[in-house]
Amino acid sequence: MKFETVCQGLRFPEGPVWMLDGSVIVVEIEAGRVSRVRSDGIRETVATPGGGPNGGAIGPDGALYITNNGGLVCTEADGILFTDGTAIPDYETGRIERVDLRTGKVERLYDTVDGRQLWGPNDIVFDGSGGFWFTDLGKRFPHSRRDGGIFYGVPDGSSIRRVVDDVQVNGIALSPDGKRLYASITDERLLLEFDVVDRGELALSPVPGRVVASFPGRQMLDSMAVTADGHICVGALFENPGIAEVDPASGEYALHPCPDIYTTNICFGGNDMRDAWITLSTTGRLIKTRWGRPGLRLAFYA
Repeated sequence: MKFETVCQGLRFPEGPVWMLDGSVIVVEIEAGRVSRVRSDGIRETVATPGGGPNGGAIGPDGALYITNNGGLVCTEADGILFTDGTAIPDYETGRIERVDLRTGKVERLYDTVDGRQLWGPNDIVFDGSGGFWFTDLGKRFPHSRRDGGIFYGVPDGSSIRRVVDDVQVNGIALSPDGKRLYASITDERLLLEFDVVDRGELALSPVPGRVVASFPGRQMLDSMAVTADGHICVGALFENPGIAEVDPASGEYALHPCPDIYTTNICFGGNDMRDAWITLSTTGRLIKTRWGRPGLRLAFYA
């Protein structure tokens, strides 16, 4: 595939969100910033929540809802920005935040669940009812690590629940009919599928999640988007970096190579939903390409 570099100089970009005006919202983890990249490639600051904004999605009220991991230590060498996921020295907590796209106001919605801290919220997707699923990758400290899980919340800040516990989960997405939830387990190189049985409820017996695909070697997984016909497009890291397009029915996948070992996120948009924007995190780029099939139109846009 041919790629166009839309914007560069971003500070570990992730979580692209296509907007109806043709711009793309991205989060910049290292900068603690939410940015809008216009169609001409100009970057504008939307908000500065601090910490480590990691993923984003538009809610039913038109606001941007972000997962904030609390901040990651990043190291730069020869123009390449790396992180191993270690918490910054002044790390406070992970959280879910609401960003008013008009004013840039940031409101913290959740930082605990049943008295337990959120460690490193990572990715987020809204369902058709207006609630949202999100993942927590956990948090690495110099001499310890905390696990996260899969959670469900509502955007008014009144209710959040832990659905899957003690798993280091990265990307999350819903099938076109909303009946299946997909999640990527980065270090175990697994793409999992869960049955959605009710709002905020998954079928978890006898074992949480079915394996859709298992990746070899050091082919770790990041965040994802889904095509209109149900294929899962997930960021593949380290070995053979790119976007892996997975058929959930068979588990077979095709890898679309990209020029960054941290090819982290993808989103779809455009009039025919075949425009694809991809974040290349270590080199700080947002690139654009034409996808072979249209992406899924998400529940809410702005």
